[in-house]
Amino acid sequence: MLMGSEPLNPDRESHEFSLVLGGPLYQLWRRTKLVRSPMELLHRRIIAFIVVTWLPLAVLSIMAGTFASGVKVPFLYDLTTLHFVIVLPILIAAELVVHRRMREIVEEFLERELIAPADLPQFKSLIHRAIRLRNSVVVEVLLLVLSLTGGNWAWRNYASLHASTWYATAVDGASQLNAAGYWLAFVSLSIVRFIVFRWYFRLFNWYLFLWRVSRLKLRLNPLHPDRAGGLGFLEHTVTAFAPVLMAQSCLLAATIGNRILHSGDLLPDFKLEILGVVVSLMVLVLLPLTFFAIQMVEAKFVASREYGGLASRYANNFRQKWLVEGKAPDESLLGTGDIQSLADLANSFAVVHEMRPVPFDRHLIVRLASLIALPLLPLVLTMIPFEELLDRLLQLFLFQGAEH
Repeated sequence: MLMGSEPLNPDRESHEFSLVLGGPLYQLWRRTKLVRSPMELLHRRIIAFIVVTWLPLAVLSIMAGTFASGVKVPFLYDLTTLHFVIVLPILIAAELVVHRRMREIVEEFLERELIAPADLPQFKSLIHRAIRLRNSVVVEVLLLVLSLTGGNWAWRNYASLHASTWYATAVDGASQLNAAGYWLAFVSLSIVRFIVFRWYFRLFNWYLFLWRVSRLKLRLNPLHPDRAGGLGFLEHTVTAFAPVLMAQSCLLAATIGNRILHSGDLLPDFKLEILGVVVSLMVLVLLPLTFFAIQMVEAKFVASREYGGLASRYANNFRQKWLVEGKAPDESLLGTGDIQSLADLANSFAVVHEMRPVPFDRHLIVRLASLIALPLLPLVLTMIPFEELLDRLLQLFLFQGAEH
């Protein structure tokens, strides 16, 4: 049994799958009364993180006289502080969303009878393996070390401001951290990075689970109205992880916003970075859903052949009865069940024909892109004055109202 983890019970876990209920940090929350099973007391965890990450920085900057003035970039005008009052609470709150939604999604495999009875023991074993990996102490220790070392190096070289700020001063051409800067670099930002890395680890664990499930011979039903063979519920994983993705784009928006406000950069200078991050985050949650593509394509091909043959036989019989031989003397075409059966058969064949090769559609892609890009929209105000933007929106609204 892993240190800091609860005893594992495969039968219990098959009904209580969770990507978030485990690991050393979760156990720490339980011991410090910051969580009550399963994920209650969310407000306590959010307040605790703000107290540890944001409050000491505010106090230290006030003591140093750099809270609202005194340096080129005072504490009050540094968008980095949004990491601790917006991004971190979103990432913590997302755990409750993912816990509830992902457990329901895993249960759907059983409720929709997609797992053959012979494969049920293996399916429960896959759940057991995912939970064991989730509870790994080694992984979380490595993530913590990475956030303190590589993450800090990346921030100092690529994200920190090269100017006189509330957390650092320029000494001989190099930035020298002060007391607030050391707390920022080695406590506050390290906590944010650790939580972010922890989410990537959970996504990796979800990848492994779905990949292993996709290796089972699923009992897909091409006639299912979700046009995904019964796997349409998997698109809800995207909405479950949406808060995590939005938090990532908030981090990017804050970094770019700082460069624009305090370093004189322009928003178009970051168009490739913005595009790359938006596309990468979309791929991050959509890619594992493609693991089922081979089975879905195969199921559609087999069903198209089977239902195509059935449709041909019925259509030929219908034509022979009503068009070639003529209707029976005691039968009327009006109201006959043959017409309704032909229509029902056509609808069923249309469902098979419209079955997608992946359990999501383009509408989900558009919604996902919009959610990820939403935190970046305020950056547009750096290119268009607020008054001009408001005037354009009013003109657009009045123009559309005049059309109606």
